[in-house]
Amino acid sequence: MNKSIKLSRITLWGLGVLLLLAALYPVVMDRMMTRLNSEVPSDLDYSTTRASDNDLFSVSYVSSPETVPVNQMHQWTLHVETADGKPVENATITVDGDMPQHGHGLPTRPQVTKNLGDGDYLVEGMKFQMGGWWVMDFTISADGQTDAVHFNMMLK
Repeated sequence: MNKSIKLSRITLWGLGVLLLLAALYPVVMDRMMTRLNSEVPSDLDYSTTRASDNDLFSVSYVSSPETVPVNQMHQWTLHVETADGKPVENATITVDGDMPQHGHGLPTRPQVTKNLGDGDYLVEGMKFQMGGWWVMDFTISADGQTDAVHFNMMLK
């Protein structure tokens, strides 16, 4: 195959990719702007103690430092109790978080690194890369039961 035919195919392929990207750009930008412009619900609960979705657990957190920082690694202590107030020991806890208005998650993968006893668990690797509305999700499994809890935060 001669060089000019190869060059033409590469040029046409590149042009096709550019046209596809140009066609998708307005759609992607519209979706992003819709999320960014959506209002934060006015009835959000920003408390640091919450009942889990199915009322199996009562969960609270304390950040270190006390005020949840933006763009800084930090840790939380998560406290988990049964609905009747007994500390939950030896739970398996997964951590996730996202920014609903922006459609992205955390820049890190925080995880429970230590059972501190008396229902307390150390969560390390916490980092929020920007201010705004964040939701932290914890899924807790203990004694054959699993439930999730969600914390809303408005970071500045």
